Amino acid sequence: MADAYKRAGVNIDAGNELVNRIKPALGSNRTADMLSGLGGFAALCKVPDKYKSPVMALGTDGVGTKLDLLLQHDQLDTVGQDLVAMCANDVLVYGAEPTLFLDYYATGKLNVDDGETIIKSIGEACDIAGCALVGGETAEMPGFYPDGKFDLAGFCVGWVEEDEILKPENVKAGDFIIGLASSGPHSNGFSLIRKLLSELDATPEPKILSALLTPTRIYARSLLPLVKRIRAMAHITGGGFKDNLPRAFSGTLEAHIDPYWLKPYIFSWLQDQLSISGLEMLETFNCGIGMVLFVGPRNASHVTHSLAQAGEIPYLLGRMQPQQSRAQSGELVVSQDRFEIA
Repeated sequence: MADAYKRAGVNIDAGNELVNRIKPALGSNRTADMLSGLGGFAALCKVPDKYKSPVMALGTDGVGTKLDLLLQHDQLDTVGQDLVAMCANDVLVYGAEPTLFLDYYATGKLNVDDGETIIKSIGEACDIAGCALVGGETAEMPGFYPDGKFDLAGFCVGWVEEDEILKPENVKAGDFIIGLASSGPHSNGFSLIRKLLSELDATPEPKILSALLTPTRIYARSLLPLVKRIRAMAHITGGGFKDNLPRAFSGTLEAHIDPYWLKPYIFSWLQDQLSISGLEMLETFNCGIGMVLFVGPRNASHVTHSLAQAGEIPYLLGRMQPQQSRAQSGELVVSQDRFEIA
């Protein structure tokens, strides 16, 4: 049967070889709560004992079309960080600690060397996020994916105490808005970026490609020690500030932001090449801010200082105001029904 399956384009032996290759690389990802090893039908894990009233936070995402650029430029050793970051950062916004991670890797023809590089990179990113890679699925689907192409998806589980969940109703008028620097476009907007690149007359200079390919920043280790001083968070992904910020506070409030923080050069380059306004940039890309925090006045200074000490670049972006408050000239105003520069 294995030979018959191989004639159809599926190599079971290659899949088994991949599992054997990645096992040694995943030892550092185990936690005391795990009950099963890699290679079983499902991962088993106990609820960590340290929680009195645990709530499970779940997040799933992919890398998207940034995969195409990573493939073109032979940079598969960083793709795992993009995958883990997109999932773990989403779990983190509720104050949850990313704990478990599963991946789904699908390709037309399994290249064991590439698969090993990809899954090892996922394991390394899980180390950065502080979670365990507890399993996943490698699917070989001949005739479905073009030669050399693959897709990745991830699934993250985190835990948070029920009475410590960060949620929109925690945010108050007068709260400070603190932004954490991104490492670049992260894993969003790449359908537009790839279209732009295909229309350019020449290949962009190396510093542009490097900025586009830089992996998504994982914020868990910096933020988890501070979550009790934070009221809510927003992960700035697809849809930029327009779609993501209003998810973190109630409809009675609006964010008033000074939009002139120091933006990495890649965003100036993108804006120039795309010939779009600053407001359009802010509803498409993260524009240099990967995570936004909402912090009460008493904690703002401590949080900002601690984040800088942890290696982050925090920006004081603005303050929360009651809905329909008067804005200063040049301020970005964001709410559930308002997105404009005054």
